Amino acid sequence: MSGLVVVVTGAAGAAGPPVVRRLVAAGATVVAVDVDPAKLEAAAADVEGPGRVVTAVVDLLDEPATLAWGHELASEYGRVDGLLHLVGGWRGGKGIVESDLGDWDALHDSLIRTLQHASRALHDPIKASPQGRLAIVSSVQVDKPSATNASYAAAKAATEVWTKAVADSFKDSDAAAVVVRVMALLTPAMREAKPEAKFKGFSHVDDVADALVALWSKPASELNGAVLDIR
Repeated sequence: MSGLVVVVTGAAGAAGPPVVRRLVAAGATVVAVDVDPAKLEAAAADVEGPGRVVTAVVDLLDEPATLAWGHELASEYGRVDGLLHLVGGWRGGKGIVESDLGDWDALHDSLIRTLQHASRALHDPIKASPQGRLAIVSSVQVDKPSATNASYAAAKAATEVWTKAVADSFKDSDAAAVVVRVMALLTPAMREAKPEAKFKGFSHVDDVADALVALWSKPASELNGAVLDIR
């Protein structure tokens, strides 16, 4: 991946640090993005490898600011070869009638709106790249939603549809847009806190990172529009 420029949004979240580390180890220039400066710096610290990591504090809910940042980024590097959108959020519920629809509003912003703004800002340079990749991490609940997670599953479904629409815009190019599904993420901190727990069905963040970086090792024609379950 030497010479490639890959943006990781939500870099300070659960999956962000291992994704950044693996991209740098593979030789990429990684632009790690988050809204929290302190957490972002911590996520990018002590990263070693032939690549490098730079950080950018961006409020992805501010579309004009996100568009301006995207244009500046493409101008500075002359290319953008990927967007791994890891901005997350979860809100449980109490049922279809009992749930607070304010949860939907929050999930709409954190899951859907940030993806829309980031993908619009970086769409054209990714499509122009000979190795362009855009990927999100979604949930298996899209296929089997529960009443108590209706808002979350619906928001994740919307992100998948948006990503598949991006895939349609990438047809006849060398770029690919991909959905990666998990049931839940397992972090080292979770494992340390409950060493005896089985965490059945959980995906370790290191495995998620490996799956995302591996997208650059496969042809776009095999990936574009795909939904990959990595449980």
